Amino acid sequence: MRIGVPKEIKTHEYRVGLTPASVREVLRSGSHQLLVQKNAGAEIGFTDEDYKKAGAKIAATAEEVFAEAEMIVKVKEPQPAECARLKPGQILFTYLHLAPDPEQTQALVRSGAIGIAYETVTDDKGGLPLLAPMSEVAGRMAIQAGAHHLEREQGGRGVLLGGVPGVKPGKVVIIGGGVSGTNAARMGIGVGADVTVLDISARRLQQLDDLYGPRLKTLFATSDAIEESVTDADLVVGAVLVPGAKAPKVMTREMVKRMPKGAVFVDISIDQGGCSETSKPTSHAQPTYIEEGVIHYCVTNMPGAVARTSTFALNNVTLPFALQLANKGAKAAMLENVHLLRGLNVFCGQVTYKAVADDQKLPYVAPEKALAA
Repeated sequence: MRIGVPKEIKTHEYRVGLTPASVREVLRSGSHQLLVQKNAGAEIGFTDEDYKKAGAKIAATAEEVFAEAEMIVKVKEPQPAECARLKPGQILFTYLHLAPDPEQTQALVRSGAIGIAYETVTDDKGGLPLLAPMSEVAGRMAIQAGAHHLEREQGGRGVLLGGVPGVKPGKVVIIGGGVSGTNAARMGIGVGADVTVLDISARRLQQLDDLYGPRLKTLFATSDAIEESVTDADLVVGAVLVPGAKAPKVMTREMVKRMPKGAVFVDISIDQGGCSETSKPTSHAQPTYIEEGVIHYCVTNMPGAVARTSTFALNNVTLPFALQLANKGAKAAMLENVHLLRGLNVFCGQVTYKAVADDQKLPYVAPEKALAA
């Protein structure tokens, strides 16, 4: 198979779909060809010479990569210019986050490509293995970003999350106890903050209590509990996830209005539309804005800020699936692996992920039926 790796073009996105080591593994697994765009990994220390030594061919432009490749391996969702380059039957393996993005959905449908989304591929335990490492990164970064923007010079209320002897620590409230929420809690506890996690799963709250004991407070996530918790919070982290669907708006504008002025809200859920009525996507170039006196950090590609770490972590989990697609072809690979099949969001002009179809009121075709046809 001819596999293409273009340079990411989303604002301040420096990750790359395949590392040189991953390229070498792909080429060792079968009679494949790798085409990597010039300087695709340059920002994180991967030179074109590194890719050449691994066996890849270097392409001068993205147009060349998209024109020649049967499968495109990326990191972030394709931008409009990239969607326009996709071809019928071409495999696109990347994060898509289609539910809050009808324009991208329509562009992929028009392209006739096969869109397999990292964030909806599953595993034997019902987890999301290709989303997990980036959720870990984003959760840890949420505390780091929140602490920075709490500084008075950044417009925050001037609170040190860990406090000092004789001064109480900052209060961190995390809505959602999944992978990103748990990692945010870990970092918050690590810096000495007063941390509370809210979740709708009593079982998950029990697991967090077993893990962190009295260092972490847990609450069942009713609307009242969320409202009471955020009222005096210095930092709120939105870590709500419904796989493949839009994030529910668990934070109302009224709740945000009741937060202290200069407090910070970091919305990790923004890739799926955000979990607050006041959330709107931002970028690393302009990461924050103020609503109701609260600093909002809603960067849609948070892990891109630590692109080298994120690229290695992502390749660790995406490579086995990329190898299956390359060695068996898209249809055979997905028919043999139900977890890869669940990653199929768009197939040759059809929407094949129900949550996306429901959110956007589009016709839905079951992935098994699409492949059979």
